[in-house]
Amino acid sequence: MNEETPEARAARRQKRFLDNFLENVPHMKELGIEFHGIGDKWVELVMPFKESQVADPEYGIIASGAIFSLMDSVCGMASMLARGALEPNATIDLRVDYLREPRPQATVIGRGECYRMTRQIAFVRGVAHDGDPAAPIAHVAGTFVFTPGATFVPAGAA
Repeated sequence: MNEETPEARAARRQKRFLDNFLENVPHMKELGIEFHGIGDKWVELVMPFKESQVADPEYGIIASGAIFSLMDSVCGMASMLARGALEPNATIDLRVDYLREPRPQATVIGRGECYRMTRQIAFVRGVAHDGDPAAPIAHVAGTFVFTPGATFVPAGAA
């Protein structure tokens, strides 16, 4: 008999939360953002190319605002995982350094990790790339605050 380990149970719970979040946050659905990977203090999300994300139709390059939204979301999720509690948080600051344009019609992958945590503040960093993490589109650094007493309510559940 294979009994599920506490780690496997926690990972399954985290994945279920992330899937619920992605499914019920309207801008995540609109951008087509999907789960890509998860670790202790990091999360990866993927944003497939969509015509509605294009900044310049002549070149088919995803707008920087869509990449910003991807990275804000992935870093916020990483901070929740690092906290060990799936509690809502708010972005205090998020700096995005755009290093280059994504390739035309490229899928963008965002990875965020929480590298330090205080009682209420999470410090995160991340990278966005279009297939090669060694050739990033953008680097991000940010801080998130946890909002005691707030809860995440899926759309339509209230």
